[in-house]
Amino acid sequence: MICPNCHSKDLGKIGVNQYYCWGCYIELTINKGMIYTHQVEEDGTLSSLDDLFDDEDRKLSM
Repeated sequence: MICPNCHSKDLGKIGVNQYYCWGCYIELTINKGMIYTHQVEEDGTLSSLDDLFDDEDRKLSM
């Protein structure tokens, strides 16, 4: 799997279908073959970054 943001393969698993990119520090969630991206805010909440990518960029590629 490759991060759609920085194209790094340096991803760590943090939960079921959830990953963390050590290249650009975003959280990734996999659902039905699509990657959903989130930025972790200072208070621990997640903000969606999906609007920055088109659907083709968000398709899961191993």
